[in-house]
Amino acid sequence: MAQTQLQENIESSIEKIKSLFITVRQKTNDICHSLLIEDYNVQPIPDVSPPKWHLAHTTWFFENFVLVPNKKNYTVFNDEYNFLFNSYYESVGERLLRTNRGNLTRPTIEEIYKYRAHVNENLLDFLEKEDNISVKTLNIIDLGINHEQQHQELLITDIKYILGTNPLFPALINDHKTTTDHLSEKPIENYLDIPEGIYEIGFSGKGFAYDNEREKHKVYLNSFKFLDRLITNQEYLEFIEDKGYENFNYWLQEGWEWIKLNNIKSPLYWHLLENQWHYYTLRGLKTLAPHEPVTHISYYEADAFAKWTNKRLLTEFEWETATRTLYKKIPDSANFLEDGHYGPVPRKNFSSQLFGDVWEWTGSAYLPYPGFKIAEGAIGEYNGKFMINQMILKGGSCATPRNHIRHTYRNFFQPDKRWQFTGIRLAETIS
Repeated sequence: MAQTQLQENIESSIEKIKSLFITVRQKTNDICHSLLIEDYNVQPIPDVSPPKWHLAHTTWFFENFVLVPNKKNYTVFNDEYNFLFNSYYESVGERLLRTNRGNLTRPTIEEIYKYRAHVNENLLDFLEKEDNISVKTLNIIDLGINHEQQHQELLITDIKYILGTNPLFPALINDHKTTTDHLSEKPIENYLDIPEGIYEIGFSGKGFAYDNEREKHKVYLNSFKFLDRLITNQEYLEFIEDKGYENFNYWLQEGWEWIKLNNIKSPLYWHLLENQWHYYTLRGLKTLAPHEPVTHISYYEADAFAKWTNKRLLTEFEWETATRTLYKKIPDSANFLEDGHYGPVPRKNFSSQLFGDVWEWTGSAYLPYPGFKIAEGAIGEYNGKFMINQMILKGGSCATPRNHIRHTYRNFFQPDKRWQFTGIRLAETIS
């Protein structure tokens, strides 16, 4: 279970939770503001959930884990929603298969927004009027808020897949906001050194963190160096033009079979039109921006690119050590959800881009830290049972809420997944 060290003054903690709850719930609605009614229920692949389902599932989380067990005389909005909008909590009961989420033409999106309003009203009423709210309950509400922030990012990436696989390439955003790809030359390769030693990894102390970020522990690292920026579209295009997708020497066997089976020859959303590369963004189809960080690539592709350069990916421990060495707190210049770009932007002012823009694939498998414990009950299903066949990603992306990310945050996906904002940073062991 996620653990939150709340302030001793419980009233102050409740006010903070209320404010966060209101802000986060409204942001989710805002993300969907520009959708047309036809967009809400599309599920082009099993990985992508319909926007309507995200809106309902995040609401179900608060209803099921907070209101039902804690609010006196609470009236469940619809008993059938427990089956429809449970994601993977086996202990809660049977659920709709993930592959069938796009079949839910009913309930309507209007009903789902009423559901959200019903739960919002009741949860705020609970926070305002309940006399003896336990720290445990506040912890679960805090987890629900962070859970919804995760779904905000999933909403954006799922909407992008829904629209980006439409042959019309419709835009979600029509504000004409652009990023200046101001560089005229290939950016230089500058590597920063980290000396060998014993370093502390993981979360401890006050504030929210997921259970998979604990316990804090020590690791030994050999000396290494890492690229002080992300890999760009232009650099990745050079890999393509050098027939990187045709040379098995760069690929893990599983990755080689994957690109052959699925005819993968470029990152997701790239399109070669009239001999010029374009890519889909949430502002529509654009000419490929050479100096933006490459994104929407699998772990297999990131690893193959690194091999092509005779480098490798950072481990998650190296990444966390590097960021702690450079930054005590997350830089204000980092590109997150609140910046409104909804895509990675070219490097500015020699920033490291360690936070924001794209989630960085690491060479580390998703495994428990020493001392990791699974909480009792349904909440214990949140992270631990997924610690198999997945790789760690670090740093957050352009779709991650700024106050959601930490040095210790561990994202994870299977190595073939690329509909998230994923990218590459190179590293090398110092002999």
